[in-house]
Amino acid sequence: MKTLSLKLDEVLFKETEELLEKIKKPRNRYINEALQYYNRIQKKKMIEKMLVSESKLVSEESLKVLGEFEKLDDYDS
Repeated sequence: MKTLSLKLDEVLFKETEELLEKIKKPRNRYINEALQYYNRIQKKKMIEKMLVSESKLVSEESLKVLGEFEKLDDYDS
């Protein structure tokens, strides 16, 4: 485990402390779970961005190939 110092906005700290009291969860565990959740969200966003970018590349290439096939159909006529 790594130890780190963290500065939180006062409102966020108070809100978190109130929640922790109600759910009976240690602050450390709560923050670890929150970061794990946020990391998963960020990874999904990165994958989505990459897929959109790569889909554009593939679609452009697919249109080129389709155009070539259409030219072949013209030769058969």
